[in-house]
Amino acid sequence: MPLDILALAAHRDDVEQTCGGTLLKMAERGYRTGILDLTQGEMGTRGTAEERAREAAEAARILKVSWRQALDLPDGRVENTWENRLKVARVLREQRPRVLILPYWEGRHPDHYTASVLGYEAAFLAGLAKLTVSGQPSAVSSEPSAANGNHATHEPEASGTGEEAGASAGRHGFRRAESERDLKEHGFSRAGGKPDKSGPSAPQGLAPHRPFKIIYASLYRDVRPTFVVDITGQFEARFESLMAYKSQFTDQQAGSGIFPAQKEIRARVESMARFYGMQAGVTYAEPFVQKEMALVDDLLAIPVKSI
Repeated sequence: MPLDILALAAHRDDVEQTCGGTLLKMAERGYRTGILDLTQGEMGTRGTAEERAREAAEAARILKVSWRQALDLPDGRVENTWENRLKVARVLREQRPRVLILPYWEGRHPDHYTASVLGYEAAFLAGLAKLTVSGQPSAVSSEPSAANGNHATHEPEASGTGEEAGASAGRHGFRRAESERDLKEHGFSRAGGKPDKSGPSAPQGLAPHRPFKIIYASLYRDVRPTFVVDITGQFEARFESLMAYKSQFTDQQAGSGIFPAQKEIRARVESMARFYGMQAGVTYAEPFVQKEMALVDDLLAIPVKSI
């Protein structure tokens, strides 16, 4: 069954920090939600990949997501390569979300802003009808109501494209593999129509798909959001999902000069949610940016009082 909403992020707990309340609210309204973490978190200052996997599973349960997986991109070295775009494109074709939530395209951590551009370009690629994508497994770890988790040298955000062999820059920033072998190795073919059958398994191709809407979770950037989502009813569960990452947010010597003390975390999270909520006349909110012009059909249905 296709997802309605998919949130993509570089590391486990990124989604929980930036748009967890929104995902929960949408799940409570009956939508199928999902999370795609790009890395396993093997470079995290705190915790292990195995610990983060268990923590992400618990966070997914709290947020009531229908699907969660983690790819195998190197933690601390998320790169917008042809190969990585194909990995994300495969997930988009498999899960077929209508809405894709990406990190904001600027940030302190290179993995974060690279994940934003990677996600956008993969969404474009996923819609190319003449690019055949195999049904091979797209992710290393999978947790429908669970998750795997970890971070790379990843402290809380608030408190390069790598060059691939045999690829050349295209007019729109996409790289095209020079040989059919480059594509076949990743389950793709340039030719339209039938999937490539020269490989050992010759899996059936996945139909093209692009999300209808792409929005950006902008919580940790000093930009004016296009809109905010009222998460007053979801705030406590959202905070609980973040605190499920005990390896990250309990007091410990590792990263003590970078991570906030545990007793300070709620005040920080709450103050940011209150700030955006206040601007929309609610208690707690999460901010988002969209690049498109907004469209209004009924002036009397526009929310948020002006004076």
